[in-house]
Amino acid sequence: MKRRLFFANLALVALAVAAAVHLRREWVDAHAGEQAVLQRPIRPLPPPPVSPLPGVEPVKAATFSDIAQKMLFSKDRNPTVVIQPPAPPPPKPVPPLPLLHGVADLGDGPIAIMSVNAKAPHRDYRPGEKVGQFKLVTISDDQIVLEWEGHTITKNLDEMLDETPPPAAPSPAPAQVAHRPEPPRPPGESKPGADLGRGIRACQPGDTSPAGTVADGMRKVIKGTPFGKSCYWESEN
Repeated sequence: MKRRLFFANLALVALAVAAAVHLRREWVDAHAGEQAVLQRPIRPLPPPPVSPLPGVEPVKAATFSDIAQKMLFSKDRNPTVVIQPPAPPPPKPVPPLPLLHGVADLGDGPIAIMSVNAKAPHRDYRPGEKVGQFKLVTISDDQIVLEWEGHTITKNLDEMLDETPPPAAPSPAPAQVAHRPEPPRPPGESKPGADLGRGIRACQPGDTSPAGTVADGMRKVIKGTPFGKSCYWESEN
């Protein structure tokens, strides 16, 4: 029994030694191959072909004409002069329409009683006749069609009716009262009038005696005031 174990152990040892030798040989071969690869010289690849650069043309002033002509900050450098067309004239205003005073039909076609303006006399017009600057085209029960310089104007009857109130009758002129000049007053007496108190008496109306006149022991005084002359009599004492 021991002999068998001995041979078994010996076989295992021999197998282990054989495996170690084999692994050692594999490692040495791998290391040798790695070194061969690392030490092999690398041949550089040839450079790619380089095409020559295009030639540079010399700078010419003519090539900058667009920059000079289309300068955003200086529009006057543009040689193209833009001439603005003249504005069209404003349309001619339509003159005042004639006034309508009524529409009638006496059996031979409708007629319109119209006037050119409020001050012009009114008369009857038939379609096709001229009413001032307008031409009467048609007359219907509720509309009138006029023509002016190729333009057709359609108006309702109530829009053209003359609603101007008649002028008011002139009021009678007020009777003028003849102003007769007042008769001249007779000259008053040159003596004191009514008693005003404190020894002063008033002047009588129409008294034309000068200042300083003495009468009944009193002297006449005439003084100027902002409101006119003041006249009174005072005692001489």
